Amino acid sequence: MDINDILIHHGEEREKYFNAVAPPIIQTSNFVFESVEELREKISDEFNHHVYSRGNNPTVQILRKKVAELEHAEDALITSSGSAAVAIATMAHLSAGDHVICIEKPYSWTNKLVTKFLHRFGVSYDFVDGTDISNIENAINEHTKVLILESPNSLTFECQDLEACAKLARSHNIITVIDNSYSSPIFQNPIDFGIDLVVHSGTKYLNGHSDVVMGVICGSNKLITKIFHSEFMTLGVNISPNDAAMAIRGLRTLDLRVRRSDESAKKIVEYLNSHPKIEKVIYPFSDDFPQQALAKKQMRGCGGLFTIVLKAASKAEVLKFTKAIDKFLIAVSWGGYESLMIPSIAFHDMPGIEDSPIPWTFVRLYIGLEDPEYLIADLEQALEQM
Repeated sequence: MDINDILIHHGEEREKYFNAVAPPIIQTSNFVFESVEELREKISDEFNHHVYSRGNNPTVQILRKKVAELEHAEDALITSSGSAAVAIATMAHLSAGDHVICIEKPYSWTNKLVTKFLHRFGVSYDFVDGTDISNIENAINEHTKVLILESPNSLTFECQDLEACAKLARSHNIITVIDNSYSSPIFQNPIDFGIDLVVHSGTKYLNGHSDVVMGVICGSNKLITKIFHSEFMTLGVNISPNDAAMAIRGLRTLDLRVRRSDESAKKIVEYLNSHPKIEKVIYPFSDDFPQQALAKKQMRGCGGLFTIVLKAASKAEVLKFTKAIDKFLIAVSWGGYESLMIPSIAFHDMPGIEDSPIPWTFVRLYIGLEDPEYLIADLEQALEQM
């Protein structure tokens, strides 16, 4: 199916709501039944019926159908955040005494899920360098149940060989969970490589307008149904119908937005690669990226996210750069219309908190929808201040 046909039409049954072009927001908590028999029928299969909006809501269901189709999955769940998606996709397959393998340098809340939350309930873990499949294989033991991947991760962009990871995990009956937020479904579909569950911070590219926090889990009917009846319903991690409607609206332009960010980022990376005050640009499609061949095999593009390493002799120089820059907002996240930066120096010299292991010369940039020449001019004047 054409990707823009999915974004514009898939999952929408307009004949059910007066042939309106935009689907209605079914802003209700509850649904009524004409008889006890109907209540019994539908509450016994809440996954496929509308009973209570904590479980299944018609507006949210349209969004589910779209993101599942985008990720070449049979079904999907929409959660209240990306971290909720990672958490329940992982927890649904674990019990006390089980073991988890996670790639090194994951998203910070994924790290806390593994090291703090799951560990409290008797789940052991290993973090491994996933750039070499043998590291994952060597970490597997008889209790390993879940392998958590991020390819690429969202700061230094290391990749994992998804096909090899999926094959290895299946041979040991291990569930694979990947955070695909960096690439979006426009540029990477991990299910095509055999990955079981694909999660997203839908706050980022999928919604794309910096006004909704949500997560996504995509996978087989069997796995999605299992998660729905356990962690999803029990923990109440659903989103509101209004937020779902805003995300549906955001999806209409997903293909255009992600490709625009990608094309602009290429131009800006090319400019920065030759700048004398830049030590390095970390970008999966760059010629000096050690996994460029794997990245290009698995991904159709990079989107707008990359990291620069400043050639700075002192923290004061880095701070001069961050103060001088004007068109990049200092903020976490990415995937919206606005260009952002998050300097690693922000996580150094914090009272009572250990310094980040990421050097203070690192600055992650996200390229939004502004004109790339406009952003290059801003970077140029800020770099001159160093």
